[in-house]
Amino acid sequence: MKRTLIAMLIAAPFAVAPFAASAASGDLKGKCSMTAAKTTKKADLDKMAKVKHDEAKKIAQDSAGGGKVTKGGIETEDGCLVYSFHVKDTAGKGQTEVFVDAGDGKILKTEHEGAARAALEKPVDKTKEIAGATKEAVTGTPSTNQAAKK
Repeated sequence: MKRTLIAMLIAAPFAVAPFAASAASGDLKGKCSMTAAKTTKKADLDKMAKVKHDEAKKIAQDSAGGGKVTKGGIETEDGCLVYSFHVKDTAGKGQTEVFVDAGDGKILKTEHEGAARAALEKPVDKTKEIAGATKEAVTGTPSTNQAAKK
């Protein structure tokens, strides 16, 4: 009986995951002005974008009510070509992730992340930063996170 219960507890997250992913995906589909494949290189995404990085960054900051951009850059989200920026709350109570359309500069979506979630993302961000610095050192091409810090 114990083994059956343990097996069910271990298997439950895997059974639910496909449904959760399908409910979350497609959030931006049909709302954006430009599309791109998930496998498109960052340099090609930059070339495709009609709105430039600094302009999108300013739009995100204004939308979030000011604050400092802690990370962000161009990416493909739900098939849409977007800039995603994390803007730190001026009150220090978390951050807002702002998705800016890379084609027309419109805000497609904002998500407020509390201080706890922002803290949970820090180790992942640090790992990405180290990986980006390593990639830059090896290839001479700055990563998106490194470019966002400049």
